[in-house]
Amino acid sequence: MEMRQIIVDIYISADEYLNVYRGSAKSVSAVSRDGLRVQFPASILQRFVTREGIRGSFVITFDDANKFQSIEQLA
Repeated sequence: MEMRQIIVDIYISADEYLNVYRGSAKSVSAVSRDGLRVQFPASILQRFVTREGIRGSFVITFDDANKFQSIEQLA
């Protein structure tokens, strides 16, 4: 099984991310650095939430069936 990776730059305010907890937002849509539009469950970002929200660049790995495998924040 081949794994693929994309890099996305994400900037979500704390107020915007609160919509996940309220149930009005279940997914995040972003454009990768190479121009690919991706959508993924907002819940995968939970461990990266700070008081300011979510800010940074992330590597998302998914399998050849486009199923999410992992996410890591770039330094």
